[in-house]
Amino acid sequence: MNTPVETNQIVTQFINTLKYLEIDTVFGIVGIPIVTLANDMIKNGIKFVSFRNEQAASYAASAYGYLTGKPGILLTVGGPGLIHAMSGIYNSINNRWPMIVISGSNGNSNDQYKGAFQELDQISLLNKYVKFCGRLNPENIQQLLFQCYNLSIQGTLGVTYLDFPGNLIEDLSIGSNDLRSNQRLQTNLPPIPKRIKYCPDPHIVKNVCKLLLEHRDKEILVVVGKGSQPAFKEMNQFINIFQLPFLPTPMGKGVVSDLNPLNVSSARSLVMKRATLVLVFGARLNWILHYGEPPRWNSDAIFVQCDHTPETLGHNNIAGLQYSLCGDINLTLKELIFELTRLNFKYHGIKKEIKDKIKSNEQRLTDLEVSACRALYNAEGKMEMNYHSVYRTIRELMDLTNTFLVTEGANTMDKARISFPCLKPKSRLDAGTNATMGVGLGYSIAAKLYSKEKDVVLIQGDSAFGFSGMELETITRSKLGIVIVIMNNSGIYHGCGSESATKLSEHCRYDLVAKGLGSKGYLITTLDELKVGFRKALVDSRTKRVTTLLNVIISHGNNKTVRFAWQNKPNAKL
Repeated sequence: MNTPVETNQIVTQFINTLKYLEIDTVFGIVGIPIVTLANDMIKNGIKFVSFRNEQAASYAASAYGYLTGKPGILLTVGGPGLIHAMSGIYNSINNRWPMIVISGSNGNSNDQYKGAFQELDQISLLNKYVKFCGRLNPENIQQLLFQCYNLSIQGTLGVTYLDFPGNLIEDLSIGSNDLRSNQRLQTNLPPIPKRIKYCPDPHIVKNVCKLLLEHRDKEILVVVGKGSQPAFKEMNQFINIFQLPFLPTPMGKGVVSDLNPLNVSSARSLVMKRATLVLVFGARLNWILHYGEPPRWNSDAIFVQCDHTPETLGHNNIAGLQYSLCGDINLTLKELIFELTRLNFKYHGIKKEIKDKIKSNEQRLTDLEVSACRALYNAEGKMEMNYHSVYRTIRELMDLTNTFLVTEGANTMDKARISFPCLKPKSRLDAGTNATMGVGLGYSIAAKLYSKEKDVVLIQGDSAFGFSGMELETITRSKLGIVIVIMNNSGIYHGCGSESATKLSEHCRYDLVAKGLGSKGYLITTLDELKVGFRKALVDSRTKRVTTLLNVIISHGNNKTVRFAWQNKPNAKL
């Protein structure tokens, strides 16, 4: 006769509270003592996605928090497990994505400071950087979970941390008696925390509207950042009603469709130099927007920052602080729309010079793609592919209205931004604020769990794949069905030169790695092979939830000095 396993009441209450908070997915890696916690989560209906490395798990949890709007949950062992997860924690902090990190720790106070197993003062390590740190005990489980959840979604979105001492999981003698002794234990739980929304100062709204009226005959530009994603309906109304040109940031693409005729991305440099009034919604004036400084921007430009995070306002923009709109972006846009409608404001859209520049740049891209799709031969007479030919080919095979695109890798990502239009909000992820490499596979897992019925296509460089390639096994085991395209130029950036630090193995067989990890893999050396392989990959993903990796061999880039092209300083002259 089998003896039933006794239930740890503390673990049970912890899991029940997670479920009450509508947490249905947890990312991480198990080990002593949290393996028991993870298994009990699974038994109680919480999906636990078990990764091969905490780094990728933390990237997935952070992206899942961004996509769902509620904190992503990361579960790790203590010590080195938490250290491995620090990349994703840092990434989540800088991207302002909500996440709760839960790590096991040594719960035996008698062993403290003796060099106990994986001993690390995890609260002291993280306390300076995250929004809240707390250590669980039998009396504070519900309190701390609610506090972590609430603080991660209020104000500046970010990370909170819970330290889960191992003895609370493993010692069955700590349980119901300790819980009953807590007189503050809540039997009627409060409502699930919701983000507090607030409106901007109405006087500043009116001042900004007057400023727009004054610039009606000048150059107005709207910058759409990733923080605008929850306000996509209001943002589309604002852009379309008043015919305002807009420039999406890389992660802001899709809030307003890239195919909207008011999109000026194809003339980015020119509109930035010409703009005299710039409304920045849900974006920071950081390196991605060149700090709002000349010569990238007009030296006389006025920046109106609109954000729910007070700390963002005035950063690199002290002169424009008087026009800062602090409030939730959807509420801010509603106030602006109301006031501008009252004032009968209407802008002229995009001027002819900008339209001509957009048209010429788009034609230039088309010409590059067409010429690249013609036979390109190397010195040995063998045909080679490049970014333009590959992207044109697979774009024509994709259903852009039903695709979630993840891109990663310096050249791979930068060129993909202009090659693949984004039509809907929250349908694209890239390296983000930190320009972090190694995020691709973790982000793809989060994307597929969030958008189960969409095609998830990950396009990454061979260097980027190397950061977390073993997560292919996680994807395969989880039956997610993701299409992975490796742009293999045998190196970091261009990878030229046998003695170069950017050189990787020539034509490395990532397709064989994929097969070894349970996915399908194809070596792609021609555009015809690419068409056949990509079509098969889409069908297998949709009908069988099978993941396919396409190892696409492309030409090396030019052998030139590697520079951070995004930050190159242009000539100040127009």
